[in-house]
Amino acid sequence: MTSSILAQDPTLADFGRDPWWLVLGKIVFAFAFGLLATLLGVWFERRVVGYMQVRPGPNQVGPFGLLQTLADGLKMAFKEDILPKAADKVVYFFAPTISVICAVTALSVVPFGPMVSIFGHHTPLQVTDVPVAVLLLLACSSMGVYGIVLGGWASGSTYPLLGGLRSSAQMISYEVAMGLSIVAVFMTAGTMSTSGIVAAQGDGTQLTIWGQTIPAPGWYAILLLPSFIIFFIATVGETNRAPFDLPEAESELVAGFMTEYSSLKFALFMLSEYVAMVTMSAVTTTLFLGGWRAPWPITIWEGANSGWWPMLWFFGKVIALVFVFVWLRGTLPRLRYDQFMRLGWKVLLPINLVWILVLSGLRSIEDWDTRGKVIAVGIPAGILLIATIFWPSRKPKPTPTTQEQVDNRPHGSFPLPPMDLQVPPSPRITRVVAEREPANIVAGSDSREV
Repeated sequence: MTSSILAQDPTLADFGRDPWWLVLGKIVFAFAFGLLATLLGVWFERRVVGYMQVRPGPNQVGPFGLLQTLADGLKMAFKEDILPKAADKVVYFFAPTISVICAVTALSVVPFGPMVSIFGHHTPLQVTDVPVAVLLLLACSSMGVYGIVLGGWASGSTYPLLGGLRSSAQMISYEVAMGLSIVAVFMTAGTMSTSGIVAAQGDGTQLTIWGQTIPAPGWYAILLLPSFIIFFIATVGETNRAPFDLPEAESELVAGFMTEYSSLKFALFMLSEYVAMVTMSAVTTTLFLGGWRAPWPITIWEGANSGWWPMLWFFGKVIALVFVFVWLRGTLPRLRYDQFMRLGWKVLLPINLVWILVLSGLRSIEDWDTRGKVIAVGIPAGILLIATIFWPSRKPKPTPTTQEQVDNRPHGSFPLPPMDLQVPPSPRITRVVAEREPANIVAGSDSREV
């Protein structure tokens, strides 16, 4: 392959002109990226969590333990495949493949870089793009629910069914917050095309603050800070990652919807989770972190956003977001299900609706720089959102003393033991002792000699 420096953002007109072998190569590249990122992602997570827990992590199979994930995959392939007797065989087989296909398909509309030259053909580093590409991403994310729900139902067992139902409620709930977060991106970029959203974040608008003219930040993670925070929280819940890994709650549901799966089918479910994590990191990079555009101060170099270099910046941002996923898993405990659903419906959803209303009002005001006013309102709103999420909901009540608990118990409740913890003798024991040793029992009293 040869490359040329082309400072050109791809548009919708640049797609659909590639020869068949180039399209096939892009598809293979996107598929290989998903699988390779999964293999390295599992190793990366084990190493990072091991570092956080002051232990080495995988370090025996291959250099630095890099082949440990490959060895685990081969082990799963050769393990016995157990099929439950009550399972629906067809649905039981296809459920894991649905999850994997939906996770990988989303990479088809993710831009990996700008226009480049490959064997003399000028082409964008993206499989394809459509005017509603972001809706395609949401559709792929929504279809992934079917694999989990059908997997739990087709197993013919109670615990997988409960895990599938909890997962469907969880993913549907957080898809609402995710979709509303993307609405702010549509309003600001003026397009639903992923390549157009990346191009909109590269707009070199100037801001005048206190009489000083400075370049305006183009990343929507800064412009639309509340939407970025809500979107990333929703992606963690959408991918069933800790602290939102409730469908796989081992302590409650015995691994949830995957309980009856083994061998390669279990490996496919595991693969789909990590592919979804990498895919959502790539989507977050595209929508909020400038896509393949270089961060400051690399942008000082004129060739930073041209040629093949943008792929390096894109992969770096994806790795950084995957690290945040791992960091959350190694730091936060699992939420209760009621806490998780309350966060989605009573916190994220109302805040998102209010933020979209404020953003619409700001864009309707004339004679005021849109980017400047969004920054002036978005950053404080994002800080307020973080404070709202992590601020304690209520002041903890002081623990009452034992005597207060006794005095405050409702009338007619179950009697409490005496405060001196001296339990009165059992009538049965008294009767048995009286029958065996009648001479030791004092008439008219309950005392006995030991």
